[in-house]
Amino acid sequence: MPKAKGKGRRQKYSYNLNRKRLYRSARRRAAPRIACSHIRHAWDPTKSVAQNLADMGLAEDPNKAVPIPKKQLLVMESDGLEQGKKIVRKPYVVNEMEYEASLPEKKSNTLSRDLIDYVRYMIQNHGENYKEMARDEKNYYQDTPKQIKRKINVYKNFYPEEYKDFIASLKPEKMDVQ
Repeated sequence: MPKAKGKGRRQKYSYNLNRKRLYRSARRRAAPRIACSHIRHAWDPTKSVAQNLADMGLAEDPNKAVPIPKKQLLVMESDGLEQGKKIVRKPYVVNEMEYEASLPEKKSNTLSRDLIDYVRYMIQNHGENYKEMARDEKNYYQDTPKQIKRKINVYKNFYPEEYKDFIASLKPEKMDVQ
């Protein structure tokens, strides 16, 4: 079957369209990208941002939620607190977020294998002599004695048990003569 005539041609630019306005309206209609999974699952696209956050018990504007008292107005009125009460329809969102925040954070920062090998090699061959370490042929980055000392201290702080075991393995054991 033959192709429809004129379809292979390049499209003409339409001067009648306001592309800036089209882009803005498309952005307005799109739902916001929410990183927090708890909020994302409880989000209602039919409601506004303020209504969604109020239902979850979260503040839209932190400055209004926890106002900073001015120096003249140190006395707080009891009527102002009762007016601001809002009904929280989705309290589980805040509870899940609080639980997640209370979990201990995993220590994710570690040293590279290359740095560990470098430090072990230097200690094994030169002990505590940093000037000699700086002149070593394996000092590829041409570290100064202070930089090498700093790297060794970082290794000591990251892995104190491993460092103690390593130093203990370097000391020669005394043999008993009978």
